[in-house]
Amino acid sequence: VAVHNICLTDETLNDFDTNYKVLPPLRTKSDIDALIEGLKDGTIDMVTSDHNPMDIEHKKVEFSEAKDGVVGLESFFASINTTLDLDTIIESITRKPRAIFGVKSAQINENSEADLTLFNPDKEFTFSHEHLLSTSKNSPFINTKCKGEVYGIYANQKLILK
Repeated sequence: VAVHNICLTDETLNDFDTNYKVLPPLRTKSDIDALIEGLKDGTIDMVTSDHNPMDIEHKKVEFSEAKDGVVGLESFFASINTTLDLDTIIESITRKPRAIFGVKSAQINENSEADLTLFNPDKEFTFSHEHLLSTSKNSPFINTKCKGEVYGIYANQKLILK
């Protein structure tokens, strides 16, 4: 849905930065506003990230020759957290997708295994190469001010912190 404040403008394409070459392509601010409204009014069910990193050889070429795709997971939460409220985010990236695909809802119960994402929805930071854990480093969010940092997970009985 909303990719932070990164939308299609003359400014985003002036430098022919291949980090902005994505599929589907970036949209205008009015398109993004319509997508947000669709999410809020229930027309759109869920939000996902197309984590599609590209190696440097496919991005450091002329814009027309570059492959579509960027790193998505590391910036996903912060990119939508700057646009949507936390309840809408949780509903659209966890509850609704689970219901649509028939996946049992996550539960936290005593003596049960838990998978958790650890995050601070209020932490403001500037997204940098240090946030990219992928071997690919192509992201339109580099040097973008963001809000909401994911700092770890608990999965498969292991705690992993950044």
